[in-house]
Formats: sequence, C-alpha cells, structure tokens
Amino acid sequence: MSILTLFLLALGLSMDAFAVSISNGLCFRNVKGLTLVGMALSYGVFQALMPLIGYALGTTFSGLIESVDHWIAFILLGVIGGKMVAEAVQELRSPEGDACPAAKTLTFRTLMVQSVATSIDALAVGISLAIMRVNLLLSVGFIGAVTFVCCLVGGFIGKKLGGALKQKAEIFGGVILVLIGVKILLEHLLGV
Repeated sequence: MSILTLFLLALGLSMDAFAVSISNGLCFRNVKGLTLVGMALSYGVFQALMPLIGYALGTTFSGLIESVDHWIAFILLGVIGGKMVAEAVQELRSPEGDACPAAKTLTFRTLMVQSVATSIDALAVGISLAIMRVNLLLSVGFIGAVTFVCCLVGGFIGKKLGGALKQKAEIFGGVILVLIGVKILLEHLLGV
C-alpha cells in the first residue's frame, strides 16, 4: 500500500472522530488545553488499537478467505464508507435541534465511549489490512497519528466555528473509504 493510499485510509477512518471532536469542542466547556490533547490522544490510540485487533482476526482466517479476500476488503470498506455517508446525509436532512448533551463537561467515561464508538470501523479495516498484507506497525501508527492531528484540529474548530463541518467531514471520510475499496478490487481484478 502506498503512503498516499495509507494517508487517505487514515484520513477516512479519522473522520468520525474528527466530527465528534468538532461537536465536543462546540458543546463542552472543558475541551481546551490538556483536555483537548487528551481527547485527541484517546481517539488516536483507539483508532490504532482497533486495526491491530482486526489484523489479528484477519491473519487467523486468511488461509480460508484468500480466494475472495479482495471482495471482502471491497465489501467491508464499501459498507463502512457507505454507512458513514448515509448517516451524515440523514443528519443533514434532519431538523436542527440541540445536538449538545445536557452535561457541560466532557467526562472520562463519555470520552471512552466515544473513542470506542468512533473506532469500531477501524476493526473491520484491520481485517482488510491483513488481507492486503501491509506493514502493520506503519499502518496503525499512521492511522493513530492522523486521527490525533485531525481530532486536535476538530476540537479547535468546534470551539471557534461551531458544528457546520461535522456532516461534510463524515461524507468525505465515507467516500474515501469506498474509493479505497474500489481501488483494491480493481487492482486485484485487473492485475494492476
């Protein structure tokens, strides 16, 4: 996998956490300074850990799925990306309400729930990484680092600009994941 493709994959995966970071910056008074860095670090760590778990699962079953592995990667990335786009479009169409929770501070428990929720798709991507036989440490390090930076920026944007970019970021991330899935499938089918 090229560095550009890896970067785009990491960027696509980070968009859920980026969107949540925007919301957290908008909604929670304490998302600034060290709390902002801790939030971004938590998302980055979970975004890196989940592909490790998925990779372990993928390598365990790789012998069984080798003949259809490109289809599995295509379907997983397509479903994850399509779901991100569909949810973001649905949010864009829904009437605006107060999206902020009643609590005014981001708690550790809320952060952990958000970290897991925004990184579940990375678990499935980890399976795809095993199928593609990529450099695992480089991949998960890159995914974690890109997510960390995106979430720092997202929290800052939420503080300064509000939530206007949230759904657009999720659509962008979803499209990237779908396109990477298509690329994997075409490379295998066309022997490129």
